[in-house]
Order: sequence, then structure tokens, then C-alpha cells
Amino acid sequence: MVLPSENLPRTSSSAATDLFRVGFVHSFQELAETPFAGNINALCWERTLPGDFAEIVACLGNSHEQAMITLDPAKLRALPLSAAGNNARECMLADFHLLSERDLAPVLNCVYAYPRDDRAGPIATDVFSFHVDSAPCETATWLCTYHGQASEGLANDDAQRLVDLPAIRAALLAAYGGFDDAGFQDFLSENAYDLHYAARPHARPYSFGVGSLWRIATAYPGCPVPPSIHRAPPTRPGDPPRLLLIS
Repeated sequence: MVLPSENLPRTSSSAATDLFRVGFVHSFQELAETPFAGNINALCWERTLPGDFAEIVACLGNSHEQAMITLDPAKLRALPLSAAGNNARECMLADFHLLSERDLAPVLNCVYAYPRDDRAGPIATDVFSFHVDSAPCETATWLCTYHGQASEGLANDDAQRLVDLPAIRAALLAAYGGFDDAGFQDFLSENAYDLHYAARPHARPYSFGVGSLWRIATAYPGCPVPPSIHRAPPTRPGDPPRLLLIS
């Protein structure tokens, strides 16, 4: 059964905002099989996971050559870990297995740094910008942060598409070199400009929390709900790497 967020106590992943579009479930099966409908475009299975996930990060070492390490199950199993580290590893492998059984394509990453969009232009399209995911057919995005800073969400009512802001739209039209027509819409789509959002004044982003598994709505033809707006957490010097499941 999906519980609307307003009926739940505020926790680490649902603090400081009215999560009008988030539903909470109590099992993986509910998370996988509950349809998005009505106001709900994000589902969360809140969990407190056992184990030492920091040990997995430490075992991988400091990355000076790679911004991200992909951890396939064989590489993860090969890490020499203590009992606490092994408990954490088993949690990650269990999630990987659950998603794989449903013919999804889960990926486990240790993220040291994300690439930034350093192109000159009015919209940066990297993962630090609030955005929605898109697909040509029905699908959803799955996320879990096991260690490090968690992803952030933004209620749709608290956001505005960047391409709809007059100054940004004018700059994009100048870059396009044409009129606000079907070709311009194609230009916005091809560059993913139309997937990025600005937070409205007084908007309160919320954390996805550490350990919780999420399924969030993407933009696809016929999607019954607005896509869920989210971003990678802003990083600061000294922040630990992220252990992340994404599909």
C-alpha cells in the first residue's frame, strides 16, 4: 500500500518540505509494481541498511585517474572486506539482483566527480542541474545512494522549465539563429535544454536520503504523471565519493 507523504513523520529523506508527489512503500514488490497516478510521480522504499559502506569506498582507494568506477558484481565480490563491509556489499548485490530479475539494467558506481557542462550558453545540462529523465517508451529511473551525498528532488510546483524563462529563451533563440517554431523545439530537445528546471523562489528541495531505494517517473509519450525533477547533489571539497545504484 502506498502511503502519501503527508501521513508520515518527516525523516532524513523527507525533511523540510511537503512531499506532495512522493509515495512511500514498504517492500521492493510494492516499489516495482505500484503505478504512478494522481499526484504521485516518485516512490520511495525507505530503508536503514546494515554494514559499512565507507569500507567499500576505502577499499577502492582514491581515484586520480577516473571520475567514476563501475562496480560489476564480480569486482564487488573480489573486494577484501570485513564482516561489516561484507554486509554492505550484500545489500548492494541484493538490490542489483532484484532489478536485474525484472529485466532492468542496474549499474553500481563509485562516483568521485561528475563531468560539468562547460559549454558557453544559458543552460548547463550536467547532472547538477535540476532535470527530468526522458525516454521514447515507458520506463522509470531507479536510484539508491549507499554512501556519500544523496540525490535531491524538487516538487514540480516548485519548478519552472529554464527554456520558459524569457531571458534564457531569448538567448537560446539567438544561439539557434531562427524563429520560435518547430525547428526551435527540435533544437531544444536535441540539446536536452527542455529537460532542465529552475527552482522557484522559496522552493525547498528534498533529499532522497542514504539507503532508500527510489523509482521516479520519466518523461515519455503517454506518461500519466509529470516526470520527477531531481539532480545530483552539489559537491564540495572534501565530500566523500558516492556509492550509487542507478537504472
